[in-house]
Amino acid sequence: MKKMPRTVVVLGLVSLFTDFSSEMIYPLLPLFLVSVLGTGAIAIGVIEGVAEATASFLKVFSGVWTDRARRRKPFILAGYGLAGLARPLIGLAGSWVTVLALRFTDRVGKGIRTSPRDALIADITSPEQRGAAYGLHRSMDHAGAVIGPLVGASLLMFWDMPLRQIFILAALPALIALFIAWAGVRESPVIEPVASAPIDWRKDWHALGHDYRVFLLAVLLFTLGNSTDAFLILRLTEQGVPTAWVAVLWSLHHVVKMISSYFGGKFSDSLGHRRQLISGWGLYALTYLAFAWIDSTAGLVAVFLVYGIYYGFVEPSERALVAELAPAHLRGTAFGYFHLAIGLGALPASLLFGLLWQTLGAPTAFLTGAGLALTASLLLFNNHRQR
Repeated sequence: MKKMPRTVVVLGLVSLFTDFSSEMIYPLLPLFLVSVLGTGAIAIGVIEGVAEATASFLKVFSGVWTDRARRRKPFILAGYGLAGLARPLIGLAGSWVTVLALRFTDRVGKGIRTSPRDALIADITSPEQRGAAYGLHRSMDHAGAVIGPLVGASLLMFWDMPLRQIFILAALPALIALFIAWAGVRESPVIEPVASAPIDWRKDWHALGHDYRVFLLAVLLFTLGNSTDAFLILRLTEQGVPTAWVAVLWSLHHVVKMISSYFGGKFSDSLGHRRQLISGWGLYALTYLAFAWIDSTAGLVAVFLVYGIYYGFVEPSERALVAELAPAHLRGTAFGYFHLAIGLGALPASLLFGLLWQTLGAPTAFLTGAGLALTASLLLFNNHRQR
């Protein structure tokens, strides 16, 4: 197999240090809002809802812009720089409104960088190694999500460091990430920029092709059943998992995601990205069925760890399939729509899941998620079979 392009590894390191910084803050943010700023659940919901919606919609526009400019690195640097500057400033916030503004800015950065970064990985890798490239990148991203919470918890428990200081210290890995991106990211071979004509959204959407649009519909259906993992944690605690062990399980969950993403990406290049994606969605459905039916604590813990494998099946193969289906000159746009579909599905997914849980019980909520995942799998499989 060809050697992995250096820029893929560099982007992996950038994501590792960025998630290191982000995950030092994110798990402690609710505690900071409640105990330090004296706010409540409604403010937390507003902050996170606005933040994630912002990132989802901006990924489309950054994808279109990067295709027209035929440049990726400026968007990547701007995105990581903006987020790295805003996120640690939460430690200086005096009200939840300031936190909202900073989380909004953080997610603007994520929205600017994500589609150009994913498109750049496709630009610089050959088709037979794209799964491995996205798998390596996602694996290093998850590694940062393992390190960040452990560092934050250690500073809190062993050094008794105030939350504000922990948040400000998160600027260090963010600055390291920005420096690595500036020094190490290399563009793909230069392509002439598109002439400065008005953007034709309808023409670009049509040019992405039928297979891509069916794939996007399948992604949206799956995401509607893919609620926040917080509900899995709630299920575990309801079945008797002690609070102290939840943090340990969460860290182990990210370790499983890290390992499975690395090997899953490599495996998808030989199995086929579409086939592996369908298998991953099927595994997701099985784990949700298990969460609906299993009552024992040990059984649910085992299923929760197996659930981490699903990420390794799905995340690299999804991205590799976007790159495979999209025309080269519309890769950024294709990744933008892909991330938008996930964002649009994620917004109501957790609300739907929560309503089903509260009104009809947890098993019904998990069964619904499993059903949507199977429906998405069948749609993608049937479209491929009809070609």
